[in-house]
Amino acid sequence: MEPQEQVFTFLRDLGIPFDLVRHAPVDTMEDCAALGLSAPHCKNLFLCNRAKTQFYLLLLRADKPFVTREVSKTLGVSRLSFGDADALARLLHTHPGAVSPLGLLFPESAGVRLLCDEDLRPLPALAFHPLTNEASLTMSTADFFGKFLPAAHHDVTFLPISGPEA
Repeated sequence: MEPQEQVFTFLRDLGIPFDLVRHAPVDTMEDCAALGLSAPHCKNLFLCNRAKTQFYLLLLRADKPFVTREVSKTLGVSRLSFGDADALARLLHTHPGAVSPLGLLFPESAGVRLLCDEDLRPLPALAFHPLTNEASLTMSTADFFGKFLPAAHHDVTFLPISGPEA
């Protein structure tokens, strides 16, 4: 079964309702916003430490910049950089441009630490790519944090991330 189909099956087996929209490939957060979905797409960044021995998945509000120094300091990691495509494929079963927390359902993702902008928590729903940038999947925030992550055996660390005004 393809990874994308495994995502849909996993969500259905958990009884998590979701909306799926198939679309032309999108490459930027602006492209995602133009889709007019009922929930905001998260910016999903696959990161690693300098030695490439620790991996992180950071979810942010789309309007927030990723400031490496800010996140590295909060985590106590000397320097974060973007993880490579091979590690992304191996750990989250996806590729650059389609990074998604939905890849956390795979056992290989056990060593990936999930980090989340604390400003995502109060939103009613979130949108993610289902491991392809040719579709978007929307689910309630409560189901993502309360059902999906526990079933995928992942905890989340909420971080204060400075907004665009900072």
